[in-house]
Amino acid sequence: MALRALLLAVLALLLPAFPASADDLRPGYLELTQQDAATWKLVWKAPVLGGLATRAQPLLPDFCTLAPGDTRLVGAAVIATGTYTCTAPLDGQVIGLKGMETSMTDALLRVAPLGRPVQATRLTYDSPTAEVMAVPDRWQVAQTYLALGVIHILEGYDHLLFVVALVLLLGRLGPVVKAATAFTVAHSITLVGTSLGLIGLAQQPVEAVIALSLIFLAVEIAKQRDGQPRLSERLPWVIAFLFGLVHGFGFAGALREIGLPETDVPLALLTFNLGVELGQLVIVAGCLAVLTLIRRTAPTALRPATVAATYGIGIVSSFWFIERMLA
Repeated sequence: MALRALLLAVLALLLPAFPASADDLRPGYLELTQQDAATWKLVWKAPVLGGLATRAQPLLPDFCTLAPGDTRLVGAAVIATGTYTCTAPLDGQVIGLKGMETSMTDALLRVAPLGRPVQATRLTYDSPTAEVMAVPDRWQVAQTYLALGVIHILEGYDHLLFVVALVLLLGRLGPVVKAATAFTVAHSITLVGTSLGLIGLAQQPVEAVIALSLIFLAVEIAKQRDGQPRLSERLPWVIAFLFGLVHGFGFAGALREIGLPETDVPLALLTFNLGVELGQLVIVAGCLAVLTLIRRTAPTALRPATVAATYGIGIVSSFWFIERMLA
């Protein structure tokens, strides 16, 4: 009991470190939007954690001159704006971030030329620049959005915790696979529908309901009793599907912030969703491996460990819910 109390106290102390909106773009974000033949609007969003905010700066050709705008701290990121005046076209030029080599945080480069397709490229510490193309390469689009999907599920804490809670609730491969499949189908429907402008919901209530879905699963796990299956245990795929619809709106919110390349919208949607599923499979496999290890080596510790993890999820999600309702 003392160990559990200590764990809960530590989690409570760490709550402020979790963002209110887990669908914020966590990597760095460098956007260049062309205003006219010579002018490009700059937006540079650098997360405070990871070193990008202090080490990395936008890198453009020497024929581009920056007129700085404002710089402000929003949440856990520094956002700087400005305007570049370029005396020659950027087509074929190399742009990106200088100083990124010393950071382990990725960044998304989004280039939006006037009247032409958007180019989206993932920048990393070992590949901090990219060439501006007149027409984005389809393979580059696929790679970029696949990686962004994986990153989003692994760093989108509320979606990650929902998958973890499903595994803790069901505990076995078969039921988990069925529930995860229902979750996948559901969030794919709303992700695609919202991204294509067919459906939509305001982001703030969506984020609150996502937190509420975590609270619901945490309560269900905490109240589990042998021989007395809960609703979520009897119909896990229904619960996963219904909440998956809501989580899909959350995924769409992140994708809306990133933007879609006009020429390859279906490919970008498909690969982003595949990336989300790859990340989800990693989470499921990891959690099941841990549960199996505990079940085989210390079976009496399985329920206490599950309950401790559940209380952690419940505390964090309750904090999110309150904060999102008050936002």
